[in-house]
Amino acid sequence: MAAGALSFAEWELCVPVLLKGDTLWLIEAYRLSLYLGDVGWLDSNSLIAQPRMRFVADQLGRATAKISACIAEGYSRNTGKGRAIYYEYALGSARESRDWYYKARTSLQPEVVQNRLSLCTQIIRLTLTMVATERRNNRRVSGSA
Repeated sequence: MAAGALSFAEWELCVPVLLKGDTLWLIEAYRLSLYLGDVGWLDSNSLIAQPRMRFVADQLGRATAKISACIAEGYSRNTGKGRAIYYEYALGSARESRDWYYKARTSLQPEVVQNRLSLCTQIIRLTLTMVATERRNNRRVSGSA
């Protein structure tokens, strides 16, 4: 299946039950970023075939893969401060991914680029909220002692 044709709904049907059974799956930013990592891999594979786009392909693949990994690691931290740090890493990688998709716009289908830019922006908004929530919760905990 072509990278541009893999919808979130189609992708979600293929996700193993073991992943969906984890409470991490309830985090929308995680689900969307895991999807972005998969389609980012497909997009990177199509870019790498073009010699001038190999660097972009490598960077795009790394950036898209890192978002969900950082959310997963942050979710596993036991303090708001610890979670916020990893969510900030995810935020940075989401912004980096959006930047690389913009740079790849001449080598990918326009509808693919638009979809990925929108997806990155959605993940950015969600992770901004997650960071703010964890920072706010951390202040309450440390201020109440």
